[in-house]
Amino acid sequence: MLSYSSYMLTAVAALLVTCDALCKCPGVPGLRGIPGLHGKDGSLMIPPGRGGLPWAQGLPDALDTELNLLLLNLKLRLSRLKSVLVLSGKIREVGEKILASNGKEVDFASALKSCEEAGGTLATPTNEEENKAILGIVKQYNRYAYLGIKEGENSGQFNYINGTPLNYTKWHQNEPNGKGTEKCVEMYTDGSWSNKKCNLYRLTICEF
Repeated sequence: MLSYSSYMLTAVAALLVTCDALCKCPGVPGLRGIPGLHGKDGSLMIPPGRGGLPWAQGLPDALDTELNLLLLNLKLRLSRLKSVLVLSGKIREVGEKILASNGKEVDFASALKSCEEAGGTLATPTNEEENKAILGIVKQYNRYAYLGIKEGENSGQFNYINGTPLNYTKWHQNEPNGKGTEKCVEMYTDGSWSNKKCNLYRLTICEF
């Protein structure tokens, strides 16, 4: 189970991703794209009434403006919070993903469950950049970590958690092995992978 502080951290990470996605959605443009957002002096402002967000049009002027101001305030606060968390090493950003760890070492099923309960999944590198970002957390705690990868029905064939085949690998020399008895995958402190049994205790790293 996640501690209260760890739960809040992962929940914030998920909220940051949700907010970023909302502001990048074609139907809901980011704050920088809202006409009249900045005044002549550079200060932030929200246009009144129908000049706000497309999905808010048709609402009373007062409510439309209130929703715009609420989104603006949320965006700014989350941006500051994200900067603090990144600076303190609590979270890491890579591409569209946010990575976070609660520092707990548990078995594979428990690690996956805690990530999913927080709105994410186990960290799953799909390219070299993401692998290096996960490695940064592995080195920070100096602990091996489970990845969101597992052996399929065919021995030696590993897939992502959703069942799709891997499009990127970083296997350690002579890995994978185990002949069907080591179905989970861990990351070493050098960034390489090894398949291991799923009942071992490894660091939990989630992605959102």
